[in-house]
Amino acid sequence: MNIDTLQTVQDTVNKATTKTQDTSWLMHHIMDSHQLDFEPFFSIPLPHLNLFGFDISITKHVVFLWLAAIILIVIFKLVSNHYKKSFAPKGLSNLTEVLILFVRDEIVKPTIGHGYEKFLPYLLTVFFFILTCNFLGLLPYGSTATSNISVTATLAVISFFVIQIGGIMKNGFVGYFKGLVPHGVPAWLLPIMAVVEVLGLFTKPFALAIRLFANMTAGHIVILALLGLIFILHTYFVAPVSIAFALFIYLLEILVALIQAYIFTMLSSLFIGMAVHQEH
Repeated sequence: MNIDTLQTVQDTVNKATTKTQDTSWLMHHIMDSHQLDFEPFFSIPLPHLNLFGFDISITKHVVFLWLAAIILIVIFKLVSNHYKKSFAPKGLSNLTEVLILFVRDEIVKPTIGHGYEKFLPYLLTVFFFILTCNFLGLLPYGSTATSNISVTATLAVISFFVIQIGGIMKNGFVGYFKGLVPHGVPAWLLPIMAVVEVLGLFTKPFALAIRLFANMTAGHIVILALLGLIFILHTYFVAPVSIAFALFIYLLEILVALIQAYIFTMLSSLFIGMAVHQEH
């Protein structure tokens, strides 16, 4: 290998390294981390913890999960206190009641039907928790916990257990799994259908997790990529266009935050209804 070839290889490596360094900041703002960044001012390191060899460190997304939980506890405590004093909702109480009635009358009741009251508290909790996490990610220096696959997978697993427990409580253990296979299926198709239906039980929570994770991650990547064009292209002439498009996507993200909370809740409710009322 001659000197010219070595120089060409070195130049290629240098260009690839430069591109990686230019774009690594994008994933830095999307991924979880062990510190709270308030760039360019300061950052707060978070503790690393291990329990029996398992990493249970407090990360940025964990902090925002706690923050979402605290916000919801405070909001519903205030709303509860207001209703104790007056039955006429106003302000925050009125907004909360509108959202609760929307989830109950437009999502849970139509998809589950008879006996929906048992599952309403869980589905309301899921809706408000996801909505709060989504909105926290739109704040300056905020972070979207629902863009972490571990968070969305955990929510999906909880929905999975609620679906199975609801179906078993209504139809019995044997009756529930027997009802998974449609009536009238030929005997020779039963083994195949049984495998397909069992796999279907697991594809539902998988779809819930991936859908929420992908949608919440994609929007932030697009916004950061548009703003990053200003620095990647090393010109401020593209700034007006990049900022305008980023602002448009940001406003769209507000709608996406609402839609994704709605979709996760609606699909969870729909799967619960299918498990509980297998006869339909």
